[in-house]
Amino acid sequence: MTELRLTRPRRAEIEIKRSRFISLARPVSSVEEARALLADARSEFPDARHHCSAYVVSVPGAQPILHSSDDGEPSGTAGRPMLDVLTGHELMDVAVVVVRYFGGTLLGTGGLVRAYSDAVRAVLSGEPVTYRTTRPLMRVSTMHARAGKLEADLRGRGYDVVGTEYGPTRVHIDVAGEDGFAQEVAELSAGAALVAEVGVVVRDVPAGTLPTW
Repeated sequence: MTELRLTRPRRAEIEIKRSRFISLARPVSSVEEARALLADARSEFPDARHHCSAYVVSVPGAQPILHSSDDGEPSGTAGRPMLDVLTGHELMDVAVVVVRYFGGTLLGTGGLVRAYSDAVRAVLSGEPVTYRTTRPLMRVSTMHARAGKLEADLRGRGYDVVGTEYGPTRVHIDVAGEDGFAQEVAELSAGAALVAEVGVVVRDVPAGTLPTW
């Protein structure tokens, strides 16, 4: 499963039979941040009848936390449809709140499901997203005299140089590597550089935009 992530907070508004649906979306990294979006929505729109919410938060090494709330709407007509839009588009670490101002006309169960789903689609429509990659963090150690050219060669081949540390006798270049990296460094340095894996690098890579509904 590709896990897509929003790059920025968004808001949108739609009107259905005089009811206003104000959608707020925000990238989050924890349940606390997701709850903060709901608190902010309640503070900004204290007179609204409903503040329905949904979020998906990743947990390292475990299943993500999924949550939804109908906030007084009939059960299953608001929060769950909102959550289904998020999961249906493989979004991760995102929270949405839909604030409803009742317009005086009942929408019915099916109408509410469509309205809350459409409200989330409206705030996500055409939004840039990223996907997360994890790559090995490789430390390249070489003599000072060779370090500048080696670092330039690595950048020229598209490697992500994370940092450079200058020691008393050697320079350590931290690079997001991949299969075959050690062999490539050996060729570039004529065997004069040492390579060791020292961790991982997590990067969010642009992945286009969500559909425009």
